[in-house]
This record gives sequence, C-alpha cells and structure tokens, in this order.
Amino acid sequence: MTEVARYIVRIAGEVASKSNRTRRRFQRRLARNVSDALGSAGARARVSDRWSRLFVTVSDPGGARSADEAMLAVTRVFGVHSYSRVDAVLEADLDRIVRAGHELYRDLVRGRRFAVAARRTGRHDFSSRDIGIRLGAALNPYGTVDLTTPQVTVSVEVRDRRAYLFAGRTEGPGGLPLGVQSRAACLISGGFDSAVAAWLLLKRGVALDYVFCNLAGPASERSVIRVAKLIADRWSYGDRPRIHILDFADPVRELRRRVTPRYWQVVLKRLMYRAAEGVAAEIGADALATGESVGQVSSQTLPNLRAIGAVATLPVLRPLAGFDKEEIIRISRRIGTAALSARVREYCAILEGKPVTAAREAAVDREEAPLDPELVERAVAGRSVVEVRSAAAGVRREYLWVESVPDGARLIDCRTPGQDDGWRFPGSLRIPSDELPDSVPDLDKRRTYVLFCDNGIQSEKFANIMQTTGYEAYALRGGTRKLR
Repeated sequence: MTEVARYIVRIAGEVASKSNRTRRRFQRRLARNVSDALGSAGARARVSDRWSRLFVTVSDPGGARSADEAMLAVTRVFGVHSYSRVDAVLEADLDRIVRAGHELYRDLVRGRRFAVAARRTGRHDFSSRDIGIRLGAALNPYGTVDLTTPQVTVSVEVRDRRAYLFAGRTEGPGGLPLGVQSRAACLISGGFDSAVAAWLLLKRGVALDYVFCNLAGPASERSVIRVAKLIADRWSYGDRPRIHILDFADPVRELRRRVTPRYWQVVLKRLMYRAAEGVAAEIGADALATGESVGQVSSQTLPNLRAIGAVATLPVLRPLAGFDKEEIIRISRRIGTAALSARVREYCAILEGKPVTAAREAAVDREEAPLDPELVERAVAGRSVVEVRSAAAGVRREYLWVESVPDGARLIDCRTPGQDDGWRFPGSLRIPSDELPDSVPDLDKRRTYVLFCDNGIQSEKFANIMQTTGYEAYALRGGTRKLR
C-alpha cells in the first residue's frame, strides 16, 4: 500500500489531566475509537499511541476522495481535542528543520502575520526556543511575526529522533472517549430532546443502548430508528449501540381504562421508566437516561419528576435538566439530528385536557396500583432489538407495508391514470400518483394513511415520502387486488 498522509491527533485536556493509569486506559480506548471512525469512513489507517499524541497514518482513503476527507470522521470522536496533517517528517536536526520549514511555508506566510510554535520531547542539542527563533527568522522576509494574533501558525513537534512539521489544525469535539464509562439505557422518542441528551452522554464517555416504547406502530418505529442510527453512525465510534423496541399498545390501553385521565402522563412515564429498568437489568446498564428538561412539559415539573423517578432503582441521568428548547434545538442542528427530529410526531402526549402538574408520590402510587405489572414485563420480554450501526440504510421496506387497514386510517388511492378503471373503494381518497407530491402538504398529520395502487410501486414510493416528512403512512400489501 502507498502511504497517503500522516496526522497528529491531540488528546482532549480532560483526558490528559487524568492519573497515569487512568490516562493510559482512556487513550487506549481513544485510539480504538479513532481506528473505528476511520474504518467506518472506508479508510485503511494505522493509529499509534505516543502518550501525549496519537499518530495516524492513512494508507488508503477507501470510500473517501482523500485522506483529509476520511479524517473528518475524527472530528466526531469524543476525546479528540484537534488534529493536524503532517507536511513533513524528518530527522531531528535543527538545520534540516529550518530548511524544510522555509521551503514548505514561505508561500503560506507571504504577506500574513505568522508565528512559529515548537514543542520538543527527548534529548537534543537545541531547544524549542531555538526552533522558533531560527525558523521564524527564515520566514520573516515573507511575512510579519505576530505571536499574539497570528493568521498562520507554523508548528514543529520534535519527538526524540524525528521532527514533524505542520500548519493549521482541525478541531475535535473534546469530551471523554466513548466507552470509558459504563453503559446506560436511554429512553428515546426520536424528538429533539432525547437525541441531544444521548449526544451529551456520549460526550461524557457513556455507552448507550436505546429504549423505545412504541405507542404508534411501524411508521413511528422507523422514524425513531433513523434518529438513533444517525447518532450511532456519526457519534458512536468504538461502540455498537442497540435499540430495544417495546410494543406499548397494551400498557397504554390498560392505562386509559384504569387510571384517572389527569394522571395519564405521569403514570405513562413511570411505565417507561420501569420498562427501561427491565432492559437495563438484562444488558447490565448502570443508569437510565432521559431527555427531560425541568418545566418544559407538564410531566417535567419538579414534583412530577420526583413522583416519576421514585420507581427507578438505578440513577436517572437528565443531561438536559437546565436547558431550554432553543438551546436544545441549536445543539441538535450542530450534531445533525434536527432535520429528522423535526419530522417525528409526538405520541407521548396522550391527554388533551389538563394534566396534573404537582403529583404526589403516594397519589401516583394509588393510580398505578390497578395496572398489572406483567404488562411492562411482557413488553420487555417481547421486545425486538436492532443493532443500529449495522441496520441497513434501506431498512425502510419493512416499515412501509401493512397487511390490513388500521382502525381509523384514511385510504388513499394513488393509482396512475393508466391504472384507473373507474373502480373506487368506499371512503377512499382518490389522488392520482402524479398529483400526490403537491397534495401531501394539505393532508392532516394527525391522521394515519394507507396508500394503495395496482402493483405497489406508487404506494411504496409515496408512503416513503410521507413517512420521511412526518406522516404516519403505509402502503397496503396486495393493493387494489386485496381491496377488491
């Protein structure tokens, strides 16, 4: 293989400040995570841990157009402070360093303010200051030395017998390497809050499995998996998170029958906590995690959080407790989940009236008492588990089709004009396939839709479009033939 490029990766200050034993463990994990990031980008790379730095050699950028493009994955590896592409590696000789720096950087500093930053480890007959003075003098005819506000910083790192020259740096996310803490079970809904809460915990080194309590069927499940997959693919290098999908239709049905309506939201959150603890016990997680923010909705007042959290035996991590919605959305844009989260429908608000906002624990205990504990236990036992990073990007097919029409769903006849023989299914809405894209925005997002055509091509295509824009929409398997 032909070597393409070398990089120096700097360790986040919080990692470097640990005791030697802890730091070694953290840096070993960081090196593995950087390797996973580059491998996920399709690059063939070697990562060497040199205590205060990681040295990366990219031999083949793989699917990326260049090594620099592949290295962008490292900007999403927690524990990385920054990295720089190495322009030259040479013998640790002062004269050679000055000559190489002059050739490499004279055009770069021309007409600009510049500084020389030198760092040295080992025994040499010159100092870091000597490098700065000599190389600065060599470049001074082309630019202006400015150690306070330089436009360009030329860097030299000397480590024993080798000198590395580079200019500029790309920032990383900081934080702690993912996996240096243990695992938590994170309740996820796919909305802004739970996605950002997950990201903040990943940044603290906490590995996550996701728990989704599904209240609304396959379209909702697909939306949440897409959000979890984005977090996993972009921000979970070094880990293989899973999403545990629980069918919560029975618990919600019983809750509606047996619990006073104003307590529905609080009791529902309790049931979700119990479900997450059930999953946590099976996967060995040490905490639960949620996207709750104090005072954002009725179930998140302090009294209600206390009543809900009373059922948890594990610590409950709430990284968004002090964030407002604008801050949360701003972070979601930064991490890439905003567009997907904006399309996820809110199903947890099962009460339209006035919910309790200052519930007492004893009162919620009485409300929950009539519910069969096995409702949650069965949901946990019957859950499906998806390994998120390995889930195919095209997993959409299994979430698009239904075998029958759900109660209350609106049928859409989307046959092409050439397929239309005049037959109509009673109560269906006729929107020809060529008119459907313009008609979708006028449809009520609170409704469930089932599309049909003769061969399934149009119904699958437009159900997919509707799901990705926030509708609960499906294609009917068997289409016109089944309805006839």
